[in-house]
Amino acid sequence: MTGTASLFAYGTLRQSNVQIATFGRKLEGKPDTLAGYALSPLAISDAYVVRTSGLAVHTAAHFTGNPADAVSGITYALTDAELHSADEYEVADMVRIEVTLGSGARSFVYVRADSA
Repeated sequence: MTGTASLFAYGTLRQSNVQIATFGRKLEGKPDTLAGYALSPLAISDAYVVRTSGLAVHTAAHFTGNPADAVSGITYALTDAELHSADEYEVADMVRIEVTLGSGARSFVYVRADSA
C-alpha cells in the first residue's frame, strides 16, 4: 500500500457488493464526469464478474470524441493493491486508461477494450 490512485467508476464498481468482494471494503468517493464517452451494453464473458455483479450485461464506456457526450460516475481513491484488484475484476472485456475528468482531475477509468 505504497501509493494511491484515482479511479473513476460509472458501473458495477459503484455497487457495494462488488466493492466489498473486490476491495474488502465499501468505498467513498465524489461525483465527476467523463466527457467524450458514452455508455453502451457489453456482454460480460467472465463468470466471476457476472456472479459478483449479478449482471450478465454491463454498461461500458466507449470513446465517441464528441464533447457533448458525457458519462456520470464517482471518483474513488484506491491503494495500488486495490487498483490491481480492480484490474483483476475488469479482466478481458475492459481496459484501464488514464483520462482527465470534468473536474480537471486525472484519473484511471475502465473502458471497452474494443474502443481504447
